Amino acid sequence: MVEPAEAAEQIRQAAEEERAERGATDRFRTRAAIGIAVLAMLLAMASLGGENATKEMVNANIRASDTWAFFQAKNIRQTSVRLASEELELLLPSLPPAQQEDAKKRIDAYKATVARYESEPDPKDPTNPLKGEGKKELTNIARDWEKRRDHAQAQDPNFDYSTALYQIAIVLGSVAIVASSRGILWLSLGMGTIATVVVGQ
Repeated sequence: MVEPAEAAEQIRQAAEEERAERGATDRFRTRAAIGIAVLAMLLAMASLGGENATKEMVNANIRASDTWAFFQAKNIRQTSVRLASEELELLLPSLPPAQQEDAKKRIDAYKATVARYESEPDPKDPTNPLKGEGKKELTNIARDWEKRRDHAQAQDPNFDYSTALYQIAIVLGSVAIVASSRGILWLSLGMGTIATVVVGQ
């Protein structure tokens, strides 16, 4: 037969153990909830990064296309001016001497225009290869936009993968709270870490 004092001690010990266990579970759930909140924040950032990469890709593609179109227009104008210059040079010997001097000046102006269409650096920043309106500068500018587009295009899938991994990690974290499972929480945090590595590439 159990003594009343001994029974009271056993009840007190059981209550303390239950309180300690409940406290440990509450601490685990609190920490897991904080982990989920961090994962949700990272998910939002990855989603925003993915949207920005898509916008950058589209914008850079449009800018590259526009620049190549400007290059083509410049090339057509250059060809027209070159043809006019060559035609005038062919006619030069047949012109009267008074008109030959005027024709020579015009030929020189045409040749200067052809050279300017080939390379026309920005007068405010002539050393910058990404500024100016000559064919050489336009080629550099278009290729720079293509490089930006390609970089954004390479980044975009990483944002997609990381977003999916963060979502799975959040679901696993929620399951860990309900099940009070440290193993599932570690799996959740592991997936979040992988997602962070993927988005950083």
